[in-house]
Amino acid sequence: MSDTCALCGAVGPLVATPVFPEDTTVALCASCGAGVAQGPSDTPHWQCLHDAIWSQTPAVQVLAWRLLKALPQAPWARDLLDIAYLEPEVLAWAESGPEAQDSNTPEHKDSNGAQLSAGDTVVLIKDLPVKGAGFTAKRGTSVRNISLVADNPEHIEGRVESQRIVILTKFVKKS
Repeated sequence: MSDTCALCGAVGPLVATPVFPEDTTVALCASCGAGVAQGPSDTPHWQCLHDAIWSQTPAVQVLAWRLLKALPQAPWARDLLDIAYLEPEVLAWAESGPEAQDSNTPEHKDSNGAQLSAGDTVVLIKDLPVKGAGFTAKRGTSVRNISLVADNPEHIEGRVESQRIVILTKFVKKS
């Protein structure tokens, strides 16, 4: 590992930072490491990306590209992205970062097409017989603090009459 930060060139304690999804790490200072982990803010520190995007090391180019993409409000970052060139395989690597994996998660939508999130409150739009519990969840029942079923965008979970049940999203509307 080098003794200078791969992005800004700072000398000092460095941390090996993985560049996903490849099995590669780069040495970053605390400031750059925090920016990669939590997202950068438009501060003068990130002007270092003017040099980093042109690095000969693909992993450094990937990190610089991802940080620039995370600064859409900064005109200089947009301009730098417009003129930057990455080889096609490096660009594909940059675009396949952790945020791209998050965008592949299924979207849960109610009967009207509104996006549902964990913790939302929904209202049943139809009487639903609850199998195994011996009751019917009535239309108009409010279900608070729902949970999303991660592998099925058509299912949510919530409590109705003290029972935790699975509900089809087509039978609820967000309130």
